[in-house]
Amino acid sequence: MSKFIFITGGVVSSLGKGISGASIGKLLQLRGLKVNMIKCDPYINIDPGTLSPYQHGEVFVTADGAEADLDLGTYERFLDVPMTKKNTNTTGTIYQAVIDRERRGDYNGVTVQVVPHITNEIKSRFIPFEKDFDVTIIEIGGTVGDIEGLPFLEATRQFKTERGRENVLNIHATLIPYIASAAELKTKPTQHSVNKLREIGIDPDILICRTEYPMPKGMKDKLSLFCSVAPEAVIEARDVSSIYQLPENFEKQGLTDLILKRLGLKAKKKNDGKWFRFINKATGTAGKKQINIGIVGKYAELKDAYKSIAESINLAGMSNNAEVKIKYVNTEKDAIPQSLKGLNGMIVPGGFGKRGIEGKIKAVKYARENKIPFLGICLGMQCAVIEAARNLAKLLEADSCEFAPKPKYPVISMMEEQKQVKNLGGTMRLGNYEAKLKKGSLAEKLYKKSVIHERHRHRYEFNTDYVPVLKKRGIEVSGWHKNLLPEIVERKDHPYFIGVQFHPEFASRPMKPHPLFDGLIKAALKKVA
Repeated sequence: MSKFIFITGGVVSSLGKGISGASIGKLLQLRGLKVNMIKCDPYINIDPGTLSPYQHGEVFVTADGAEADLDLGTYERFLDVPMTKKNTNTTGTIYQAVIDRERRGDYNGVTVQVVPHITNEIKSRFIPFEKDFDVTIIEIGGTVGDIEGLPFLEATRQFKTERGRENVLNIHATLIPYIASAAELKTKPTQHSVNKLREIGIDPDILICRTEYPMPKGMKDKLSLFCSVAPEAVIEARDVSSIYQLPENFEKQGLTDLILKRLGLKAKKKNDGKWFRFINKATGTAGKKQINIGIVGKYAELKDAYKSIAESINLAGMSNNAEVKIKYVNTEKDAIPQSLKGLNGMIVPGGFGKRGIEGKIKAVKYARENKIPFLGICLGMQCAVIEAARNLAKLLEADSCEFAPKPKYPVISMMEEQKQVKNLGGTMRLGNYEAKLKKGSLAEKLYKKSVIHERHRHRYEFNTDYVPVLKKRGIEVSGWHKNLLPEIVERKDHPYFIGVQFHPEFASRPMKPHPLFDGLIKAALKKVA
């Protein structure tokens, strides 16, 4: 029978429940177990696809086309297990399923209630992987005490009763704040958070305590006493320089053995330490060249908006023995190109809407003229097309139909199938699509194959009417979907200039950086050689 681990959070949000869960999953993987993860978000939106990045950070896209919380990106990077639509759930999807069932008459006249109908639907979302994986780790979003999270916590309580304590483990992540004036760590917020969880009927088996400073043994004993957990089950999650160091931190505290014992699991192999050694070497700075990579977009002040891009840059740096410094440039507020000086490489990321676009186009021009290694992603690729049309092909009024209703030169236009779409949510070109790469192109050299599959999230495309005129100006289409849709553009008169319609950042992993990011870092290193 599959085992289940639930992770809840208390005191404050953004404690790193997803990173803690992914770290635990990695540790169990390193002992030979098959692990998958599920995210349950209490908000009523069906998914984060229509949310502003200021509200929710980046939208992670799964291979099968789900728009999901950025935590699924963390799960994929740690576990290297592809996430799917079954890995993400929201209050919106739960209620929609129950209401649809009620409208069909499936409940035979019964009054539909939160308990048992909503909680039963939630519990059904906990189990899709139990036949194929040894352990399913389920993160309950939000903070204990939030009213919208109560149905998920009630479902968790019921599930533990139904499956048995030997098959379900509850981990509660909390904050141990440091009071500077008293020079003291405080346990009271954690005590209150655990009491709130116990009021709901859930007794945590393990506490993960986020802290800036080491926790003395006496503090762990105190938490053990007041929160009714074993002393060895009070785990310190101190801040680390890289999130990929957290699994080893947990391993040294005996967390893996504790979980295996509590769930009656047997390790299928020993942890050989290879992953730890790679992370320790990769996160060090000794003997490494430092390079500066710019993320040039309009959400520069909100780093979570470009979470997967930043992780992809860092993972490529780790594999290339480089110390990477990321500079976030706001194309709406920062002076372009002055703010780009000193960069050894540049990424113009995706996005929606006209705001900040002219700054992105200026940044592309600067990268092209100054031979700065450049990677354009989705809208970033489209900006590269607009820039070439305006400044090289002299189509001065070239634009995207997204920004101008009827541009004189619509070099970027809406896909035909998108013109009939009315609802915004879940209606873009989403998930994996195939692209064939041109023989001898930079893209083919980077991927080392001629056919690729990458994840998309967009409505607009490079208008093929303008492919011939831009080819004469050096913009070569080197990747096509079914010979109809341009997927990749590149320049041959540049050390590294490539734009892609898809989102490669979702496929980067430790020890397996994405080829496009790997190529960018290698090109940037040559700039400082």
